[in-house]
Amino acid sequence: MKVLVTGAGGFIGSHLVERLVREGAEVAAFVRYNSRQDPGLLALLPDDVRAAVEIIAGDLRDADAVAGAAQGRELIFHLGALIAIPYSYLHPREVVETNVLGTLNVLMAARGGDVHRVVHTSTSEVYGTARYTPIDEAHPLQGQSPYSASKIGADKLVESFHRAYGLPVVTVRPFNTYGPRQSTRAVIPTIITQALTGDVIRLGDLAATRDFTFVADTVEGFWRAATTPGIEGAEINVGTDSEISIGDLARLICRLIGAEARIEVDPQRLRPAASEVRQLWASQARARELLGWAPSTRLETGLPRTIDWFRANLGRYRPDQYAV
Repeated sequence: MKVLVTGAGGFIGSHLVERLVREGAEVAAFVRYNSRQDPGLLALLPDDVRAAVEIIAGDLRDADAVAGAAQGRELIFHLGALIAIPYSYLHPREVVETNVLGTLNVLMAARGGDVHRVVHTSTSEVYGTARYTPIDEAHPLQGQSPYSASKIGADKLVESFHRAYGLPVVTVRPFNTYGPRQSTRAVIPTIITQALTGDVIRLGDLAATRDFTFVADTVEGFWRAATTPGIEGAEINVGTDSEISIGDLARLICRLIGAEARIEVDPQRLRPAASEVRQLWASQARARELLGWAPSTRLETGLPRTIDWFRANLGRYRPDQYAV
């Protein structure tokens, strides 16, 4: 199968590309252009996988670039987005243009071609703070940051193209994915790198809870969303049906590492009060029903694997700096 992956140079994207190549797909990876010809995390893939991938550099906001990349593709995984919430406070226009107009360009390109399915990537952030738990796909959408608002807009565009044009789409809504290669913009790499290098771990809201899914399980969810027949138009959570507070997570990681670091709240890492998502806890009922999917990696298993990778690659990170 001829596949296009947008956002292929990112954390989940790079793991998905590796899985697709192993499955025998002919993969084109759409990455954001830069003058260094840097393919992002695709550079960390095994040599045999990287050699099998066609790299296409461009910008999601460029409709012609997206259409060219999508030409002749049978399946599109749309992961490309600006995802950092603190960054969206600083540059909301860029985030909206990339996430909303970029998604529109992907949908237009798919509609103009012979695409069998578009798998669109949403986020648990579209739900905002849980009004009830576990959060199912009927939960209200709440734009508590410019980032989450942009993803709500993108999700609704995807829904509209399915309803208005019959475009075969499936929306995957990952909760907090973690694992090797992740940026310290995410909380688990932030905790791990600080715990490995110092005696203080600086974080934001310690009481907020999240539902953490190991990246291999998230990728399995994407694979099933692409290959399961008869689910066009569905929106599907990918999460573990559990929650842990950030404070308890930090203490667990310290215990696994054997670190005796002090955990502190860093004011610059706190979101505005009305923007903070206090609780995320996924219902996986629909994923089980439609995809036969359930996570196979418990947090207590996935964290040691993640810690080992970060320990071996610590030189790639700057634990003393807050990554926006």
